[in-house]
Amino acid sequence: MAQLITLITDFGIEDTYAGVLKGVILSISPGCRIVDITHQIPPQDVRAACFALSTAYAYFPKGTIHLVIVDPGVGGKRRPLLIENEDYFFIGPDDGVFTAIHVKPGLKSVIEITNREYFLEEVSSTFHGRDIFAPVAAHCANGCPSSRFGTPVSDYVLLDWPQPSVVKPGEAQGTILHIDRFGNLVTSFSRDYIKQMTGNRTFRIECAGRIITQMVPFYSCAQPGELCGLFGSSNYLEISVTNGSARDILNVQCGDCVKITAG
Repeated sequence: MAQLITLITDFGIEDTYAGVLKGVILSISPGCRIVDITHQIPPQDVRAACFALSTAYAYFPKGTIHLVIVDPGVGGKRRPLLIENEDYFFIGPDDGVFTAIHVKPGLKSVIEITNREYFLEEVSSTFHGRDIFAPVAAHCANGCPSSRFGTPVSDYVLLDWPQPSVVKPGEAQGTILHIDRFGNLVTSFSRDYIKQMTGNRTFRIECAGRIITQMVPFYSCAQPGELCGLFGSSNYLEISVTNGSARDILNVQCGDCVKITAG
């Protein structure tokens, strides 16, 4: 079976950048397959890219190469990395975008990519996605061992990822991690965290001064226009509005505070 490469970038779809990545990859590895996870990460939003990767990568076949290019430090001192764990490869800048991968069990190697043999002949200071990351991904797809691309490192960048914190017994504070295109607010409260904190008791959600007590198993259980809570596909608590946008109703953004209270 042909090797699979996925793409997560902030390139958008109006410019040629995403298409050029594919052209470089296919020129070096004509038989590989390419899947666009998303090119709509907000510009330079490393946290958003980290979240997208963390919720998507494990749904692909073992051996998939995940290429993630959200690179506000392009051309500077940040390092290009090739990461290998038990099941996948990850290629992109050392700016924290791979935090969720670094902290997971099963990490095998983290390589700083230094071997120019696997770059394009001319390397632009503004488009390492084309000139470094895409060629390395293609050579990796052709079976080149990770060790040939550079040297191991252990001092890679980790984001200070927001974790819920207990305010007092039965009450915890978290943040909005992600807002999807439907306006659903994905919070930092995992299903397991809430279960442990509440002991399977009911709980209420507070966000932007509004109290939400209605928990539903899926979106259409609530009446249109009603705020509700539910556990979404990533197993994080979401604040949603049936046939509407929780973002617009609450006027919030990523990083804003969310509280839950048991009982």
